[in-house]
Amino acid sequence: RAFTTGTPPAPRYHHSAVVYGSSMFVFGGYTGDIYSNSNLKNKNDLFEYKFATGQWTEWKTEGRLPVARSAHGATVYSDKLWIFAGYDGNARLNDMWTIGLQDRELTCWEEIEQSGEIPPSCCNFPVAVCKDKMFVFSGQSGAKITNNLFQFEFKEKIWTRIPTEHLLRGSPPPPQRRYGHTMVAFDRHLYVFGGAADNTLPNELHCYDVDSQTWEVIQPSPDSEVSHPEVAERVSAPEEAPSLPSEERGLKKSRDVFGLDFGITAVKQPPTTDSELPSGRLFHAAAVISDAMYIFGGTVDNNIRSGEMYRFQFSCYPKCTLHEDYGRLWENRQFSDLEFVLGEKEERVRGHTAIVTARCKWLKKKIMQARERLKQANEGHAVCQKDGIGGNVKLCRLQPLLEVPIREAEAQPFEVLMQFLYTDKIKYPRKGHVQDVLLIMDVYKLALNFKLSRLEQLCLQYIEASVDLQNVLVVCENANKLQLDQLKEHCLNFVVKESHFNQVIMMKEFEHLSSSLIVEIVRRKQQPPVRMHSDQPLDIGTSLIQDMKAYLEGAGIEFCDIILLLDGHPRPAHKAILAARSSYFEAMFRSFMPEDGQVNISIGEMVPSKQAFESMLRYIYYGEVNMPPEDSLYLFAAPYYYGFSNNRLQAYCKQNLEMNVTVENVLQILEAADKTQALDMKRHCLHIIVHQFTKVSKLPNLRSLSQPLLLDIIESLANHISDKQCAELGSDI
Repeated sequence: RAFTTGTPPAPRYHHSAVVYGSSMFVFGGYTGDIYSNSNLKNKNDLFEYKFATGQWTEWKTEGRLPVARSAHGATVYSDKLWIFAGYDGNARLNDMWTIGLQDRELTCWEEIEQSGEIPPSCCNFPVAVCKDKMFVFSGQSGAKITNNLFQFEFKEKIWTRIPTEHLLRGSPPPPQRRYGHTMVAFDRHLYVFGGAADNTLPNELHCYDVDSQTWEVIQPSPDSEVSHPEVAERVSAPEEAPSLPSEERGLKKSRDVFGLDFGITAVKQPPTTDSELPSGRLFHAAAVISDAMYIFGGTVDNNIRSGEMYRFQFSCYPKCTLHEDYGRLWENRQFSDLEFVLGEKEERVRGHTAIVTARCKWLKKKIMQARERLKQANEGHAVCQKDGIGGNVKLCRLQPLLEVPIREAEAQPFEVLMQFLYTDKIKYPRKGHVQDVLLIMDVYKLALNFKLSRLEQLCLQYIEASVDLQNVLVVCENANKLQLDQLKEHCLNFVVKESHFNQVIMMKEFEHLSSSLIVEIVRRKQQPPVRMHSDQPLDIGTSLIQDMKAYLEGAGIEFCDIILLLDGHPRPAHKAILAARSSYFEAMFRSFMPEDGQVNISIGEMVPSKQAFESMLRYIYYGEVNMPPEDSLYLFAAPYYYGFSNNRLQAYCKQNLEMNVTVENVLQILEAADKTQALDMKRHCLHIIVHQFTKVSKLPNLRSLSQPLLLDIIESLANHISDKQCAELGSDI
């Protein structure tokens, strides 16, 4: 129980509490006697609690105040407290207020003029700040309750609903709509836990990636070692814990302040071999301390109040840049080796054989036909030479650009399709605008023709989500013309809905529909078809990662245009892929391309093992980071040497080494860490050497260490040995 002075806030619940500097700020909430249901009152007071002195101070300000409220959202950004929505005792709100926290004497409340897609009035929802934006997810909003995620731009004061149309059917959906849940931000992710979701108390931990705009359900590691990422565990506090006697639970509000020293919390003993997941709960609290999330309390099954605390250890790795790297290759068209000639206008779009043939079998066939025609027309144009080292592997360099005619496509939708091949997604145009919807319909038609199931689903979901009363007839007619039966079916069902039909048939556009389509709409209204439910699983096609994996494993062998030499042994590869993922290869191929098309592979002065080299290629081609510990030793320095977009590979190598470092390999890892200036890794190795020095001293390669490293070991030993041990050593001498 924390020490307090001054006059604390009245006992309350559904208030907000945030930390700014060395103080906690409490705003609003519900006061009164909940047991007798009397004197219930919402508050709009603001109190500061100073951690250092335990002093409570009420902030009294001039001017307008926010309406009294409870169950609102609150956060701190740019030295200000921000309050959003809540419940005023009669109705839910969706207004926003802010107040500066730097100077109590000079500050006042200011109502924010919001714009954009403002969330509906709501209460019992969380807010979190990530990357200079405030996020709001779900909450109690009556009939309007949804599982939408909204973001608020602080600088422009604009709200945006985060779209979900880009989420493929079969990929993780957003969490169910809910209230009483928590949401915290860590790194580039938002973590949603608990709450009441349609009369259930789910206990999955949902994670939203702000960069990729995708959701996933986190599967905590089964290993409860603290060093392992993504672990949930129960925490016990050694002092008095803030729990109520059972007869008082739920009946009494408190004005007490409790403090927990996170430096001396402990995992309950005995340690378990599995992560311990909290049960589902609502109205709990969640906070991020360092690199972990702590969850406290809440209401669990049968309205029982919990006094438990759980700790969830985050893993924090740099994001995978695979899609961004290939996306940049598409944007700048560097190292393009083919040119598509499109439609009757013969518009030209450049691309890369390696990416296109990896992703689309239909286009791969067209490229192979074009190569064959070129070879027959002019044998000298295509230079196909045996590499002289690798036996039967052909190295194909097509000069100039290979022309591939595609009569079925126009340039604009084809470029959207190409963007998908490189990034696994498309930049959605403005939702609902007719011309933009028609463009995606053309892309959908191409996806059907080219047999790209994944792109089909993306387009279909976007179009179906964009259909509204203003554009449904245009979309329906275009679907009819393009013979897009599934989309046409969706439009017809939309038109004949009871709430839509009368409005649609009164539109001028309805008069200009083809007579056959009008007849179809009328008949559909009179006699709706029986809906057939298919048990067939939905084919969502293969992803960029799956396709590039198959390409590396052999599917792309006939399109290799570079040979990588590892200790004289050849490994065929693809220039465009290497250049997209590595600035080292990009610079080499742009300025210093070897005449014989062969590149020697090393990492600095070290030649990696064949196994480690294959691990590096897996990372380059499709972002794979799982590898044996011994490969991590070789590849630890690869991100620096080869100029990868970030140090994601090194972060995984570091964790792999730390979890698998042994007395036998600690000196090799120490040398690698020293060469790459990985200071954390070096300290970890020195720690092991000091504590296992009796064994390490007998290793033969200790004598081959450099003098500076030997001095580092001696210094670490000296720091570890106590004064008493030094005295004992002196007496022995």
